[in-house]
Amino acid sequence: MLPILALSFAIAAAATLLIIRSSHLHGALSADHDLSGPQKFHSRPVPRIGGLAIFAGFTIGTMVLAWRFPAMRHMAVVLLACSIPAFASGVIEDLTKRVSPSRRMLATLLAAALGAWLLGAQIKQTAIPGLDFIAGTTLGGCLLALLVVSGVSNSINIIDGMNGLASMCSAIMLAGLAYVALQAGDQFIAAVAIAVIGAVLGFFMWNYPHGLIFLGDGGAYFIGFILSELAILLLVRNPAVSPMFPLLLCAYPVWETVFSMYRRKVVRGRPVGMPDGIHLHSLIYRRLMRWALGSKDAAVLTRRNAMTAPYLWVLCSLSVVPATIWWDDTAMLQVILGLFVLFYVLLYWRIVRFRTPRWMVLHSRAESRPPVTRSE
Repeated sequence: MLPILALSFAIAAAATLLIIRSSHLHGALSADHDLSGPQKFHSRPVPRIGGLAIFAGFTIGTMVLAWRFPAMRHMAVVLLACSIPAFASGVIEDLTKRVSPSRRMLATLLAAALGAWLLGAQIKQTAIPGLDFIAGTTLGGCLLALLVVSGVSNSINIIDGMNGLASMCSAIMLAGLAYVALQAGDQFIAAVAIAVIGAVLGFFMWNYPHGLIFLGDGGAYFIGFILSELAILLLVRNPAVSPMFPLLLCAYPVWETVFSMYRRKVVRGRPVGMPDGIHLHSLIYRRLMRWALGSKDAAVLTRRNAMTAPYLWVLCSLSVVPATIWWDDTAMLQVILGLFVLFYVLLYWRIVRFRTPRWMVLHSRAESRPPVTRSE
């Protein structure tokens, strides 16, 4: 599997570099020129079609995987084909800025429906009271799969706000998925997850820390689709894996989405789809990186942006690591999920009220100290 990882990484890295170097030719279409939106933290127009490079790396890696392992050929090719509607709708939005959220959602639902039909990616059990009755029927299993795939795809798009945030969190979650797949003896799920990891990391090396290229909707929807589809297939193909495993694995982006919907609709009385600038990563950017507050220097803003993502990488790992340890223990996963949600809410509550835990601000305070000069 290491050759697949290396190949998808190399293809994605080369394709990303090509997009960056040729941005003067396509920047009018591909670049994100909006520098003033509530979730915009870059200081100059940047290409937002990094998803093309990830898709290219994954496609080549998958084709080689299918060629080397004929037993995986059918599922690998079908999975790639099923991802196209979600990926294409995002890329078209990245280039035209004219694809509405509802149309992108419909495209993702179509991709999920194809997966449920052609791959059998349906949710048969959930370990959530009340939902197992729905999942017990064919129609219910399909509808739940559509809900999960569209929800996870949208959640990856929501956390795509800082250099390296969505891509590294996705790589962490995919690594956990690949590990559990190997533990369960599912070579196909592990191999495909590793191919995606390679492609994502090939993009990541150009996205972090300097933000030379962005993931874009195409990349976010594609990664979200593959991640959720592989998680569902892991449950379908391996009954020993707890149905709570995928939920805890993706707890950070999924809960970020649910919490954002609650905050917008219930707390602020606004439409759930209206963008705002008070996601957790936005708050960390604005309130923990105080050393750069007010600075308009591009290098300082980029550094401030890059210093935000590691906080969320750690948060994401707080759910992924225990999920990979207790992947077959439903009760333990439920307890840890509850603790994760509680920790997230308390952390958000403290930061939004300017009561950030001391351990989170030590580094930013250190950065805020003026340089020491010595007299000769």
